[in-house]
Amino acid sequence: MTAVVRLPSQLRPLAGGRAELEVEGRTVGEVLAAAGGVCPGLTERLFDDAGQLRRFVNVFVAEEDVRFHSGLDTPVAPGGVVSIVPAVAGG
Repeated sequence: MTAVVRLPSQLRPLAGGRAELEVEGRTVGEVLAAAGGVCPGLTERLFDDAGQLRRFVNVFVAEEDVRFHSGLDTPVAPGGVVSIVPAVAGG
């Protein structure tokens, strides 16, 4: 099943400047793994050594934070959009 991955500007150089990728996957984990296969270096930017999303990386499916659902096992509908959003700090 094809999904769209939206990349923030900080990650676009890894994707040849593209803002979106179309990849296959049924879950967030599968979709992000497929995106990492297309864009060398992306996996290392998103995941820690334990294979978990880095703390400063937020991932949304249909505008819902996957950390409040099933994490990397969150389902992605056909044609669904997975957005990678860097954390913003400050006050």
